[in-house]
Amino acid sequence: MSTSEYVSPFSERYAGEEMKYLFSPDSKFSTWRKLWIALAESEMELGLPIRQEQIDQMKAHIEDINYEEAKAREKIVRHDVMSHVYAYGLQCPEAAGIIHLGATSCYVTDNADLIIMRQALQLIRRRLINVIAALADFAEEYKDLPTLAFTHFQPAQPTTVGKRATLWIQDLLFDLEDLDYVIGSLRLLGSKGTTGSQASFVDLFEGDHETCRQLEP
Repeated sequence: MSTSEYVSPFSERYAGEEMKYLFSPDSKFSTWRKLWIALAESEMELGLPIRQEQIDQMKAHIEDINYEEAKAREKIVRHDVMSHVYAYGLQCPEAAGIIHLGATSCYVTDNADLIIMRQALQLIRRRLINVIAALADFAEEYKDLPTLAFTHFQPAQPTTVGKRATLWIQDLLFDLEDLDYVIGSLRLLGSKGTTGSQASFVDLFEGDHETCRQLEP
């Protein structure tokens, strides 16, 4: 089965290639790896003994997900995130001990979902703007072409084709406003540690609460 696109009865009928990729295993697990890299870079910046060579090794294996190793490991540990931590570590032996350091599973699962949802909404937004632009050109071209308007499924009074198109545009502009609100209100979950208390990071930073707070941004 392909790992580069999301498959469901709906996606096979209605979804475009870009959208199917966004929700694919390749997109999901490469986003997990990017989040692990971001965490390691921040931890190194804040003073943990992490080396640039380790991060470089992680960056070299963002896209080439070793699915078979992850699947085999999951049969043993029964945990998807730990299975992918293990599989990533096989590809990055120098970095195996720092992958996911101090984090909870939700750091990658939930944050990756939010990132992918945002990317999907942005894709819809771009396409919606293209439709609005095309309809605006259509409305301008046919602004003087008479037609009969309808209401309650029956003829009403004269209007123009261009005027009718502007009403379609209005509905789409409402949709655009809703999309902008949702995209603008999405928030990542940060890296709060195993139970949200940051206790694991407090241990890593030897009780330095201020440094733990600096990790969040």
